[in-house]
Amino acid sequence: IHPMPFTRVELVVMSIVDGHLAVLLGKRTGVPHVGQWALPGGVLRIDLDADLECAAQRVAHERLGVQLPFLRHLTAVGGKLRDSRAHWALSIAFRALLPIEAIDPKAGKRLEALRWVPVDEAMLDESLAFDHAGLIGSAAEATRHEIDQLELPFGFLPDKFTLGELQEICEQLLG
Repeated sequence: IHPMPFTRVELVVMSIVDGHLAVLLGKRTGVPHVGQWALPGGVLRIDLDADLECAAQRVAHERLGVQLPFLRHLTAVGGKLRDSRAHWALSIAFRALLPIEAIDPKAGKRLEALRWVPVDEAMLDESLAFDHAGLIGSAAEATRHEIDQLELPFGFLPDKFTLGELQEICEQLLG
């Protein structure tokens, strides 16, 4: 049991998969929640991480084998019941929206498999580890609000696209 707040970084990585906004989940190999699907995440390491962005990129590299462009802070959540490994735990959640071809993630440290799941399905999935369904819902809401305002992340669209292609992508992201 950790005597100080146990601090984690969670990654909500999203893309369009099969015409729908999807989130990348990993199957956990460690306690708690062995064998359950969850957001890729890891513990903040004060010996390795210069800041939160560095922590998020280290976790992305360790868990997925990738660096994540367009990473945005989503939220911070914490409490006594958040993680059984500590008396009090805090999670800093980041989100990234990127084209599916921009990354080729591989299951890394403490994950046995990865899969893309439609966000509308994942945010209602009570079998996900921790409170990750709620974090996915928050990420989808924030992302859809930005898309509704036509604030797509730099690099998400190709350099040249038609108005029809823009409409199609926005419709897929908005569900």
